[in-house]
Amino acid sequence: QVHLVESGGGLVQAGGSLRLSCAASGLTFSYYPMGWFRQAPGKEREFVATIDVSGLTRSYADSVKGRFTISRDNMKNTVYLQMNSLKPEDTAVYYCAAARTFTRRPDDYAYWGQGTQVTVSS
Repeated sequence: QVHLVESGGGLVQAGGSLRLSCAASGLTFSYYPMGWFRQAPGKEREFVATIDVSGLTRSYADSVKGRFTISRDNMKNTVYLQMNSLKPEDTAVYYCAAARTFTRRPDDYAYWGQGTQVTVSS
């Protein structure tokens, strides 16, 4: 059974940083592109970032480009999201997900974590 477990969320002031982690089990992690998504109250889930199986190709939403960095460690079966210069509008539940192809579309992701809350105060 596949499990994706996010951690690292919390409360931070605007301008601060957080590093999210997502530990994967039950799948051959190095075969799966990984992504981060987020969902704010009353809004649809939106794409944040994705990384290919090698870690060499990454894609970001325009709203986080230059502030967030996605990375992965295939030896540790873990994907990370480094979030800098956080803004109140980054407040959301952040989810990691595993896909079978390099994609920004949430419908193409096969496995999802339970999410971790990130709250940015102004």
